[in-house]
Amino acid sequence: MAITAAQVKELRDRTGAGMLECKKALEDTGGDIEAAIDSLRARGAAKAARRAGKEAGEGAIGSYVHTGGRIGVLVELNCETDFVARTDDFQSLVKDIAMHIAAARPLAVSPDGIDPDVVERERAVYREQVREEGKPEQIRDKIVDGKIARFYKDAALLEQPFVKNPDQTIGELITEVSAKTGEKIQVRRFARFELGA
Repeated sequence: MAITAAQVKELRDRTGAGMLECKKALEDTGGDIEAAIDSLRARGAAKAARRAGKEAGEGAIGSYVHTGGRIGVLVELNCETDFVARTDDFQSLVKDIAMHIAAARPLAVSPDGIDPDVVERERAVYREQVREEGKPEQIRDKIVDGKIARFYKDAALLEQPFVKNPDQTIGELITEVSAKTGEKIQVRRFARFELGA
């Protein structure tokens, strides 16, 4: 079956993948656009994982000011090329992450970015809770570790459930867009401002 330029263009428009990748995906799937999209997504996720060590020096700084002007966010999202940084998918991701930060109040991008003093303070509170609950001594540390893991899910941006789709974490959202673009995407840093806080 011959793949037409119109099919390749449609697939490229829908996925943002390169022309040759689109043509190959269409050839592999016999011209089925939906199957080609799935194929590109699967390959893109694998490619994104391989690109994790690459330098992401391009990108964008996005902002979000919540209605009423009481909360504002600046976020730096990086990718490998300015071409990807200008795509609608990337720009939409920047806006979504900034809006999410305003709503979810993360403390850091990832668990290792959270101040160790904050983690230790949380750990001390959890130890006391477990002791007060009368849990057996031999399992207390495991219970505390489980509570710390939940704390990371609440406090680290990449671990948080995305406010627009709680079935997906911010880290998974970034991986999805990274697979679509074929480039490494990462949140470099963010600042959240709240009036009077």
